[in-house]
Amino acid sequence: MHFDSEFEQKLYQQRLDKLQQIAALGYATYPNSFAFSGLVPDIKRQYDSAEAPVSGEQLEADRKEVAIAGRIMAIRIQGKAGFAQLQQGGQRLQIYVRKDDVGENAFALYKLLDLGDHVGVRGYLMRTRTGELTVHVREIEFLAKAMLALPDKYHGLEDTELRYRQRYVDLFMNTGLSAKAAAEEEATEEESPRNVREVFVKRAAVLRALRKFFDERGYLEVETPMMQPIAGGAAARPFITHHNELDIDLYLRIAPELYLKRLVVGGLDRVYEINRNFRNEGVSTRHNPEFTMLEFYQAYANYHDLMTLTEEVVKFVAMEVNGTTVTHFNGNEIDLGKWRRFSMREAIIQFWPNNAGSKPTNESFTSADGVAGLVQQLRSAKISIDYDPEDPLGKTISTVFETVAEEHLIQPTIIYDFPLAVSPLSKIKPEEPEWVERFEFYIGGFEVGNAFSELNDPVDQDRRFQDQIEQKERGDEEAMAAVDDDYVRALGYGLPPTAGEGIGIDRLTMLLTGSRSIRDVILFPLMRPQQKSAEQIAAKETEAHGESAE
Repeated sequence: MHFDSEFEQKLYQQRLDKLQQIAALGYATYPNSFAFSGLVPDIKRQYDSAEAPVSGEQLEADRKEVAIAGRIMAIRIQGKAGFAQLQQGGQRLQIYVRKDDVGENAFALYKLLDLGDHVGVRGYLMRTRTGELTVHVREIEFLAKAMLALPDKYHGLEDTELRYRQRYVDLFMNTGLSAKAAAEEEATEEESPRNVREVFVKRAAVLRALRKFFDERGYLEVETPMMQPIAGGAAARPFITHHNELDIDLYLRIAPELYLKRLVVGGLDRVYEINRNFRNEGVSTRHNPEFTMLEFYQAYANYHDLMTLTEEVVKFVAMEVNGTTVTHFNGNEIDLGKWRRFSMREAIIQFWPNNAGSKPTNESFTSADGVAGLVQQLRSAKISIDYDPEDPLGKTISTVFETVAEEHLIQPTIIYDFPLAVSPLSKIKPEEPEWVERFEFYIGGFEVGNAFSELNDPVDQDRRFQDQIEQKERGDEEAMAAVDDDYVRALGYGLPPTAGEGIGIDRLTMLLTGSRSIRDVILFPLMRPQQKSAEQIAAKETEAHGESAE
């Protein structure tokens, strides 16, 4: 085992010595199991609910015998007795250990226990003088020793980077807000929710709710390849790997889209996949190189149908997970049951900055000079915007939208009708050939989902793939590098009118849990290799010294 300092190694040795003493008492150091009679959350729900707690007198009369196991999160000894807090299932239950009840050998074991150790106890439920539900222990069994010291018990694991690196510690230390963190959050609203376990319990509930919604509507859940010979289905930089036996380079999936639409060609009219995608891009509070998407396709539908479905599914998931459509994110109260819709051009006009001159009109988007004029107005107002005169007109319009409108889309908003230049897989609007039937929906100031009326003309699709290659050659690193001839062939067999959508599971979970960073809703986010500073090591030693002194 690697140690960050000599002091950490010393603490490890102390616990190793205790483990050897436990073995000398006749206990197995790493036993195989413990026969428990109930889980801590179930016991607390049955006997310690806020609505109808069972009284101490009734517990004494009934003498309810229990056997529970858990991790020690607090422990103290007073002469020939002691109290400890066992944590299991995200909740804690107090135990009372008395030498006269458990015997000399077992009490000697109790005195060798450290914070973080796992034990099993058998006894009966009681209430202390302060009214706390407690297990009066008759037997105690040793289950596992925590060989490393736990973080400061008063503050939990508060180093954000360390929480992500050591999620296993984060999960059992931060099962709720510490008093300090709660006070800071109430005062500044700068900290993500710290009931870490609850975030991931809700994430699982989000996935269950999505499956329930689509299963009940006749969709079939499927699985498509995660390693693909051509990176397609989205505009993104892929990760590249190599298959030794076949001697070919493969790409980690950036989207399942082209495979799911192949299935619609094959007659699976309604399909969905909850999938892992990989994009070789930057890391931020809203981006992780590995992320989870829901993607679904419905034959004989268009993007208008999916706008309605989108509103329904988000409302449904919110009610299933939180029991309400109201959520709180980044200091905003958001009602996921109330939606608004703008075309991209309408959104630019609606949210045009007051200091950037006159608002655009519909004619502003019809020519290169008109769009260049919008860019100049923004720059004159000291608003930064990326602009390359060589870019397609539609790409610049999309950039203007992102610059002036996106941050204002806090309440649930559908933005529809996108430029063709940024939508290589979408069906063209019949009356406007430079625009396509596509929408994105935004909540909390960022995009959560993306949908299309799918392009099903094989000739048009082949031409757009060629356009992507030309953009790649001009330096667009996110454009497709090759034509997916097999997908074009599939379209040649006939894709019916189809609408498809992708929804970011991580971002949706952020909104439903009030988490400020995508890393807070991913169990093991990608991190840089760790390089500890002298200050970090000193701080860790200070915490460890504090525990040793106790």
